[in-house]
Amino acid sequence: MNDTLKLLESIEKSSGSDLKKVKNLKEFEKLRTQYLGRKSKLTKILRSIQNLPQKDRPSVGKKSNEVRKALEASFLKTQGELEQIQSLNEASDIDVTIPALKKHIGHIHPNTQMIWRIQDIFQLMGFEVFEPYDIDDDYHTFTSLNLPEGHPARDIWDTFWTEEGFIPITHTSSMQNRVMKMRKPPIRAVVIGHTFRNERTDPRHEHTLFQCEGIYVDKGITLSDMIGTLKIFFSKVFEKDVKVKLDPDYFPFVEPGNGMALSCTLCDQKGCRVCKYTGWLEILGCGMIHPFVLREGGIDPDVYSGFAWGFGVDRLVMLREKIEDIRHFHSGDLRFIRQF
Repeated sequence: MNDTLKLLESIEKSSGSDLKKVKNLKEFEKLRTQYLGRKSKLTKILRSIQNLPQKDRPSVGKKSNEVRKALEASFLKTQGELEQIQSLNEASDIDVTIPALKKHIGHIHPNTQMIWRIQDIFQLMGFEVFEPYDIDDDYHTFTSLNLPEGHPARDIWDTFWTEEGFIPITHTSSMQNRVMKMRKPPIRAVVIGHTFRNERTDPRHEHTLFQCEGIYVDKGITLSDMIGTLKIFFSKVFEKDVKVKLDPDYFPFVEPGNGMALSCTLCDQKGCRVCKYTGWLEILGCGMIHPFVLREGGIDPDVYSGFAWGFGVDRLVMLREKIEDIRHFHSGDLRFIRQF
């Protein structure tokens, strides 16, 4: 037994000195086989433990395992050092002055491109850009917008709920109250973010989409200001003059409420399948901000007035780029993305 223990100590000691002499990974692999391979002295000792007297097995077995673990740790450390040296040597052989090969690394999503365009246009018009909370509470999503609990209009925004009672926002209007409390009039704000709907998908509808919300609050603001602002915006987006028209509509947070339609950018109002041969495309909901919403935001509706609007970014991209199915945006199909 004593001879075996001495041999184990000798193996551990000699491995350390031999590792210091190794210069490359080829020499390293040869040495690792010598000390930890199937025919190594250590492996032979481990296999012979069962043949030792019962009283000697615990001490020899313990020492053998200690030596094996020590060797494995030492060899692993040396391997890492040698691999690092080799990679540095290989890197030094690279000629960094040679032009890189052109590779397609990624592509900006058409929604992101449109969001950047929207931000640029509104910022040039004096608007400040905000991001909404993806998950918000009932007060900001509904109650502060003149939609108290039990209001039948809540059914229009069929909504997901978390177990804690929070809401993946169904519209970016959830930021209106916060923006009005954060800023003093005149307030010009745009909110762009993800919204979530419990909605069946089809070529024109998606359960997850981007929405752009905007508000303008100041003294003496009228519907004419809203029409002029949005007409200029859409003309900039489509890079040509577009006509707009308002139709009465109902939204609890505006009074009066309107739906806005654009002259069809696909057929120039000649009539097509997309505009249902009317020459007009419904694009957004808008209107004058309801006095209740202004008061909830800490603004006196007897002194100030304002307008608000909201539209789908995805829908705007579809019109500008002549995309026939909204589901392409989240399909993950690179053939679609690379077109933009």
